[in-house]
Amino acid sequence: MNKTLKIATRKSPLALWQAEHVKARLEHHHPGLNVELVKMTTKGDQILNSPLSKIGGKGLFIKELEVGMMEGVADIAVHSMKDVPYEIPPGFELGAILKR
Repeated sequence: MNKTLKIATRKSPLALWQAEHVKARLEHHHPGLNVELVKMTTKGDQILNSPLSKIGGKGLFIKELEVGMMEGVADIAVHSMKDVPYEIPPGFELGAILKR
């Protein structure tokens, strides 16, 4: 039976492009690996009428993805580096950074 790797991603066009790119790279380098995108909405996606710096900054775009990984909904998450916090929360690690 083939393993399915689930990638948590936001639904924005940029996030989906990045996640699809990672998916394609993983499938290319690991034939037989099934990769599925888990599209999620974050608090940052929902709050459109306030400056993000006043309501939580970077964490607004990743918290729900982290919770999804902790709950087993996803195995990994793909983020823009601009959304990654300076300090990685306990239990998580920065697994890879792709070339520009």
